[in-house]
Amino acid sequence: MDNNGYQKYHTHITGERKRFQFNLKEVWQYKDLIWLFTKREFVVKYKQTVLGPLWLFLTPLISSLMYMIVFGRIAGLGTDGVPQILFYLSGTAVWNIFSSTLTTNSNTFISNAGVFGKVYFPRLTMPISTVLSSFFQFFIQMILVVVLLVIYIIKGAVHPNYLFWLMIPVILVQLGILGLGFGIIISSLTTKYRDLALLVTFGVQLWMYITPVVYPLSQVGDGVLKTVYMLNPVCMPIEMFRYSLLGVGQPNYLFYGISWAVTIVVLFIGISIFNKVEKTFVDTV
Repeated sequence: MDNNGYQKYHTHITGERKRFQFNLKEVWQYKDLIWLFTKREFVVKYKQTVLGPLWLFLTPLISSLMYMIVFGRIAGLGTDGVPQILFYLSGTAVWNIFSSTLTTNSNTFISNAGVFGKVYFPRLTMPISTVLSSFFQFFIQMILVVVLLVIYIIKGAVHPNYLFWLMIPVILVQLGILGLGFGIIISSLTTKYRDLALLVTFGVQLWMYITPVVYPLSQVGDGVLKTVYMLNPVCMPIEMFRYSLLGVGQPNYLFYGISWAVTIVVLFIGISIFNKVEKTFVDTV
């Protein structure tokens, strides 16, 4: 401290950074900025809309009603005895953590090039704020899910595994990390290859259909196809979430462990590419 009692801080900004350096201490120092970015996500998205945050309820509700018609009635896919509206709403809510995190973070460098080129702050604060924004959206959407869940529990139509509810926060964090990892990988590559940005939305939609979001894992059958299917790193977390919340599903702890291994590998690869690209992306965007 100096003579006036004020503490002096020294910040050294350099382009030299190890490929797998997370700089979590520095990111934590900018926690207020992360909160501001998270808040900005909501303000920008719903600022000039008539219904505002009500779209957080309407979008999954309308989607679930469409799934009831297309997959429930026309295709005749079952829901393992769970009421259809509850099955689709819960699946959509937890899937959106991964999909929204991946989709938004895939444009991190391109959409924020103006800010990144003018002022320094840890670049990871931006994608981390997207993860937090996805969590907030999930909790808001889960209000409707919880209301329906309570009603169907009273009716005896749903029997949750209450002990496994302790796993739900772990599952949500994993999906956020997985979406973060894939998102920053794509964002780093799109600084040179813009085609990837055009494929993200389409790719995420296809990914949803090879994940048990709008149908249960039991519909896949058995054999090699199911084994390959469960190697999808998003498959088992969603199945575990459904097993915990609704009491149905086919959790497999071996494949859930593999899913976590893939999540960690993807995160480290994403951080590595992100740290490399952030040094020169202003020149290529």
